Amino acid sequence: MEIKKGSQGFYIGETEQDAVARISYKIKDDTTIYANSTYVDPSLRGQNIAKQLLDRLADFAREENLKIEPTCSYVVKMFERSNSYDDIKV
Repeated sequence: MEIKKGSQGFYIGETEQDAVARISYKIKDDTTIYANSTYVDPSLRGQNIAKQLLDRLADFAREENLKIEPTCSYVVKMFERSNSYDDIKV
């Protein structure tokens, strides 16, 4: 499944409005991404889709020299569980 960049997030689906999975963010002060929502349709759960979306957001943060402040419970949990995001944590 292809992960596409939307206006304020990354998604899987035909269009951003019809996404079957997405991770949304807002950029604050040109330095910080607020990762504020992750959604995966029940038909796709159990396939590591949310992590793939988070990893794409993490790659974007690294490319743009941004930090991520998680406000989404999934991202908070993943930041606590893994040290692979330490370089982009606020």
